[in-house]
Amino acid sequence: MALYVEKYGGTSVGTAERIQAVAETVAVSARQGHRMVVVVSAMSGETNRLLDLAAQVSEQPSSREQDVLLSTGEQVTIALLSMALENIGVPAKSYTGSQIKIITDDIHSKARIQSIEATRVNADLDEGRVVVVAGFQGVDSENNITTLGRGGSDTTAVAMAAALNADECRIYTDVDGVYTTDPRIVPEAQKLDRITFEEMIELSGAGAKVLQIRSVEFAGKYNVPLRVLSSFTEGFGTLITDEDSSMEQPLISGIALSRDEAKVTVRGVPDKPGIAYSILGPVSEAHIIVDMIVQNIGTDGLTDFTFTIPRADLDRCRELLEPVVKSLGAAEIIGDSDLAKISVVGVGMRSHAGIATTMFEALSDKGINIQMISTSEIKISVTVDKEYAELAVRTLHKAFDLGEEKNITACPD
Repeated sequence: MALYVEKYGGTSVGTAERIQAVAETVAVSARQGHRMVVVVSAMSGETNRLLDLAAQVSEQPSSREQDVLLSTGEQVTIALLSMALENIGVPAKSYTGSQIKIITDDIHSKARIQSIEATRVNADLDEGRVVVVAGFQGVDSENNITTLGRGGSDTTAVAMAAALNADECRIYTDVDGVYTTDPRIVPEAQKLDRITFEEMIELSGAGAKVLQIRSVEFAGKYNVPLRVLSSFTEGFGTLITDEDSSMEQPLISGIALSRDEAKVTVRGVPDKPGIAYSILGPVSEAHIIVDMIVQNIGTDGLTDFTFTIPRADLDRCRELLEPVVKSLGAAEIIGDSDLAKISVVGVGMRSHAGIATTMFEALSDKGINIQMISTSEIKISVTVDKEYAELAVRTLHKAFDLGEEKNITACPD
């Protein structure tokens, strides 16, 4: 029989009734003889409740203690789900991240998994138990509790699947798969039956909220078949796997929108070697992710240096760069959070020319001005004024005929 790792997000376990429904779903596979590991998030709204409590007692709680606090949300869920499974006759045992030694680095709130000790989990599976694991958390080498950041339970599930050599990792959420774009913006968006790791990484990194990018990277690195399904409706979901030459690849698989972008411009920077490092070095050391980078052609020995970061990091970034600007003798720092990033993604770009032309022409026809452009082998991203974001998505979805079912690869299952 197969070994499956299944992950259920906050909305899937948001109430006692939902937890009981998850138990019934897991029980079906367990009774068929499959070995089951279930990774769960905190109940919907619980993490925000805990953050609110922290804010009531401290304006700036330490990152260590905040991680200790937030990790309790998943502990509640694993206990309740194990109780629900036992109640319907399915042997189960719950574990926190520290109990099964999910070892991470020491970057609180953004920790990365380094290793997993799977001995206890395998022993329970051999004895016929369903193993229920707290997502989103681990411990560092000093045994301090750490959390993995937004969507961290996805990463926990994929890492568990890799450590256990699972047949498939299934991510149950409130959507029934990966779509060509957000159906709330484009109602005619189509569900993809299959997509490559590479495409999903690009979509996740570009703002698609279905999966955390680190979970997809982990799955691709260890070749863990990853399936996104709905815990509310039946269906095969979307399978994320290696690129298969036998698959008919669409030109564009999807369009992602990120509204969480900010642009930082350092004006009047001396145009000389080492400037990019002087500006971006402190930003990188603060673990702020830099995306697009543009340096204008210098005039009179000066240039402007522009880059994008997550909007939440804008104030922190400006604080970090103020002394840098003074030391360089630059003119000023300008921050702009009134923009969005639109990305088109598809492995078909490798063998087709003219994608950028189609994209730029379609946006131009709608009077949408492009501020910045970045490309990779299978992705083109642009930033535009935030007020035009949804219009840009709808325009590009139509320009690349993504509402047509001919673009959807049939699921081999």
